[in-house]
Amino acid sequence: MAEQRTPRRGGARLSRPAPLVIAGRTVACGVSLAVLAVSGFAWYTVNDLNGVTRSHALDEAKKNAPKHLDKSLNILLIGLDSRKDMDGNDLPKEFVQDELHAGSSEIGGYNTNSLIVLHIPPSGKVQAVSIPRDDWVQTYGADGKMHKVKEAYGFAKDAAEQKLRAKGVKGADLEHQSREAGRSATIQTVQKLLDIPIDHFAEVNLLGFYDIAKALQPITVCLNKPVNDPIVSRVTDSKGNVIKPGGGTGLQLPAGESQLNAAQALSFVRQRHNLTNGDLDRTHRQQAFIASVEYKLKQQGVLDDLGKLQSLLDVVKKDVVIDDDWQILDFAQQAPNLTGGNVEFNTLPIDKFANIGGQEVNQVDPVKLRRIVKQLFGQAAPAAPAPAASTDAPDAAPPANAADTTVDVLNGSPVTGAAGDESKALVALGYKAGRATNSDTRPKATTVKYGAGAKDAAEQIATRYGATATAASTVPAGHVQITLGTEYTAPGAPAADPSPSASLQMQGPPVKAGGVPCVD
Repeated sequence: MAEQRTPRRGGARLSRPAPLVIAGRTVACGVSLAVLAVSGFAWYTVNDLNGVTRSHALDEAKKNAPKHLDKSLNILLIGLDSRKDMDGNDLPKEFVQDELHAGSSEIGGYNTNSLIVLHIPPSGKVQAVSIPRDDWVQTYGADGKMHKVKEAYGFAKDAAEQKLRAKGVKGADLEHQSREAGRSATIQTVQKLLDIPIDHFAEVNLLGFYDIAKALQPITVCLNKPVNDPIVSRVTDSKGNVIKPGGGTGLQLPAGESQLNAAQALSFVRQRHNLTNGDLDRTHRQQAFIASVEYKLKQQGVLDDLGKLQSLLDVVKKDVVIDDDWQILDFAQQAPNLTGGNVEFNTLPIDKFANIGGQEVNQVDPVKLRRIVKQLFGQAAPAAPAPAASTDAPDAAPPANAADTTVDVLNGSPVTGAAGDESKALVALGYKAGRATNSDTRPKATTVKYGAGAKDAAEQIATRYGATATAASTVPAGHVQITLGTEYTAPGAPAADPSPSASLQMQGPPVKAGGVPCVD
């Protein structure tokens, strides 16, 4: 990882911006725990940059970023579920607990509970995709292992913090520099997961969301059905061990449209209990909230009134972090695409829910995600998915010891030649070829077992098949044994229905801007 540097602040005061620049001050207003305030960065012109925190976190990602096929922009919006301010101090307990009903100041960690990639083409509809926070993916910037995508930030920050402490860094400097590592890891993880370049990013936390929601309240939202999400207290034993985790936001709303204050708005985008699809429904709430806020800003003329806009920006400056390469005047060329409801939000699909290492996660296929994103973003998609031997496989970044790991593939599936095909694919990914033969057993699901010294490789390989790696004394040291089950299909294989709608199947219907969309 590149040397971590403390985010800097700065900017110059220039003349009043042109109308096109004013139009460019909105990207998307709001996202989950704070990304609403992220939009503030997009409204800044060069003369408004004093007070906003700048970050170098894009530096490492840009070294290996894929190339653009046109003059489009990809912006990563990061909603950080942290109950701490920019200097690492706890937010006031009475604020977090009593006013926001968001648990205590000690919880939340540094999870990125909202990740949205905003794709702004040279012309045409803007596409935005949300990455569900529990997707089980290869992370970068820390231990390089599989984690929930939301955890990339926290693991990298913790690792950087340990090294910085050893060098004597402390206080606010320690917080600033270790957060840079978290941002860098998050950007790299998303960039490599989707195989797209990230050109700019913006990050904001819990307080940022609340500040801007308070400035804009009341905000109209719409629900397809009523909700009741009572607050449930956490239960612990005499030793402080958690017997029953707490939860709930306290939100109660009828079906149809409702006017929300700032605290209710936070509950609206945070609720995940008492929803049919849990976190996935929460993601749609976030998208709908952005659309509703953008619509309100446009209807009230905020986007065309420099005075109103400046007042709003003054509220959120302290809570926003943006990359130091962002040139707002250049960005303004794409700005017209962001107004008038010309934005569509989608949620990237998951394959299934799984339990890995005791964690409830979303199993995903990166090959499928990349294909969907490239098509959605108007990039040339292959006529057929990559063959099994392609290096563009779900586990295209094997652990460092892959070359020392021998992989044996046993075919217990009805697919003729599957063992040989999978062996070639894994060799292409850097593993050493072992046996490729038929299995004496016919398990329903594919299994992955490993011998001594091959745990990391086995866990990485297991993600390819939606399996859980297990140790086995019958497997030689340095070996991983895969037994393809009767339900086996080649990773990245196309759906039975080759139609465009099938290849772009998302997690639920799209949420369209231009009004107040109704969601669950």
